[in-house]
Amino acid sequence: MTTVRAPSLFASTPPALCEVDPACFWPWLTSPTIAGWSRPEETVVVIPMAGTADWGLGHPLDAEETVLMHVLKVACESLQAAEKPLVVPPLRFVVGADPGCAFAVDPQATHALVAEVVSSVAAAGFRKIVLLNASPWNEEICGAAARDLRVSKGLHMFQIHLSALGLDFHPVRSKTRRDVQTLLTALCGAVPEETTPEAPAPRAWGDETVRALPGPSLPLEAAAAEGGRIAASVGAQLAGLLSDIRRRAPLTAKITPV
Repeated sequence: MTTVRAPSLFASTPPALCEVDPACFWPWLTSPTIAGWSRPEETVVVIPMAGTADWGLGHPLDAEETVLMHVLKVACESLQAAEKPLVVPPLRFVVGADPGCAFAVDPQATHALVAEVVSSVAAAGFRKIVLLNASPWNEEICGAAARDLRVSKGLHMFQIHLSALGLDFHPVRSKTRRDVQTLLTALCGAVPEETTPEAPAPRAWGDETVRALPGPSLPLEAAAAEGGRIAASVGAQLAGLLSDIRRRAPLTAKITPV
């Protein structure tokens, strides 16, 4: 049984880009290590996807990656060595369907990028691939890419969305935006900046109004403790899913398109 502790998070400096469990990060391994990997068809490879956006939470634009990579690190560190996945660098240039998004590309470019990275992973012999996505705007493209790659390359494709784990950035449907903000406060070590008329919170598609956050944000010390609890809870969920995926029997035959 996987147990994840709930530490008190309190960052004295901004979080580093691409926070990872060193034992899992593909770029920190050597080519001979990858070439000699034991039973690569059973190893899970995680492709993180995180956009850059102002979500109206008073934290920096890399909020999606900050939350996603920390939760993934918590999950990976809790797994036994034999169960750990491989993690590739996060895909940052993805769909952004809102004026609050930055550095966004169109769906076709995102789909092509995912396909190129997955093809590279498959060329090394790995067959179980998880698209781990933080962005609400990329949930549909993940589904389309996973399906297309399953059909065209016979890969065992999975998708996990941060929103389904209880950390939803979506400005309208989300009921956990306060948890997202609290975890960001803990990880960044800074209280949220107040939204001003000159920098309004992003809006969803159409004329829907951004869901207001209930009550004031937590002070720094309280957010540090609560952020640790949130990260541990979500990390445990993710660790369980990654373990379940690893135990899935590999696909036995390639599916060819009709």
